Amino acid sequence: MTFEYEKEQYDQNGFVIVRQLLADKDFTELKQNLDRYIRDVVPSLPDVDAFYQDRSRPETLKQMQRMGGDAYFQEYIHHQKWKALAEAMIGEPATVDQPEWFNKPPATHHVTPPHQDNYYFCLKPANVLTIWMALDHVDAENGCLRYVNGSHLRGYRKHAKSQILGFSQGIMDYTTDDFNREVAAVMQPGDVVVHHGMTIHRADANLSQTRHRRSFAMVFRGVCCQRDEEAFARYSESAREQQSAMGLKT
Repeated sequence: MTFEYEKEQYDQNGFVIVRQLLADKDFTELKQNLDRYIRDVVPSLPDVDAFYQDRSRPETLKQMQRMGGDAYFQEYIHHQKWKALAEAMIGEPATVDQPEWFNKPPATHHVTPPHQDNYYFCLKPANVLTIWMALDHVDAENGCLRYVNGSHLRGYRKHAKSQILGFSQGIMDYTTDDFNREVAAVMQPGDVVVHHGMTIHRADANLSQTRHRRSFAMVFRGVCCQRDEEAFARYSESAREQQSAMGLKT
């Protein structure tokens, strides 16, 4: 695939949904390995690599970071379909970070604050994107992602401490215009949404009593990107302070 239509939408809107990126067998294999990782690896991880809504309830696992230490996921980051899609959107060769996994467990009511990913990444230029794959049916009830259309073209918005585990900074002056420009990303298992590092996005709480909202994601950055080390150090210190205040152990 050349992804010409997808590239046009990505450049214009700051995000694009691609339906059924993987073949069925490849998607099934990915899900099986995520289940294995949660069952066999997560219990031994430090707090900062596996976030829970309530650590005494394993079913409330909400986020996993730095999964690249596992042999399967260390190899998975080189998957050609993900890489081809990312480089078609970025427009140049790209490198990839370690995979992440996200969940909104049923009836846990935590939100994802509005934010721009590159506020965390601190890359210049911001030629960076996230590919976010739905593992469950995702809709308004269980907390789908919501994108502010075209916001990647408007520069940074002011962020402040959010006190939300896994999303330490959020946009505090989210406006009526932002809400009016939102597009809800309703997705089936296996669909992906690709969003630019400057695109504002958020998600509501999972209001379902029975359904999870699980996803698997990877971040790709163009080879032209350079990290602003001073800004990244400030962000990292702020994140560590919040994690410490929440009682997390490294």
